[in-house]
Amino acid sequence: MSTATKPKHIGRNISRIRELKGMKQEALAVAIGVSQQSVSNIEASETIDEEKLTEVAKALGVTVEAIKNFSEENVINYFNNIYDNDFSHSNGGIQANHCAFNPLDKMMEIVDENRKLYERLVQAEKEKVELLEKLLKGK
Repeated sequence: MSTATKPKHIGRNISRIRELKGMKQEALAVAIGVSQQSVSNIEASETIDEEKLTEVAKALGVTVEAIKNFSEENVINYFNNIYDNDFSHSNGGIQANHCAFNPLDKMMEIVDENRKLYERLVQAEKEKVELLEKLLKGK
């Protein structure tokens, strides 16, 4: 029985990461400056030269190591960890974020501030009109 491990299929990893990011082959092709057919060929290749792999990684917004070490299990673990860290499983409920202030109170403060600004603007316009009337009467 052989203990040699099968090398990872880099092209397939690129394809899965691209799909998980919701990116089409055409978009990746534009990002790395090749044709869609070239992206298809890259994704069909078991190995890719480091320079091209670096370009693809940059276009996908991941590291070269992320592409090389990609596995479905890691993705599942990643999302499970996000879920575990973001939500509380105590009492079977979800822990909600609580505001340190009442949003309605803040909104009413803004409305009141806008009203005061409007009143000042109206008062300034009245003063301008009075000044103009005085100037016209003086002629």
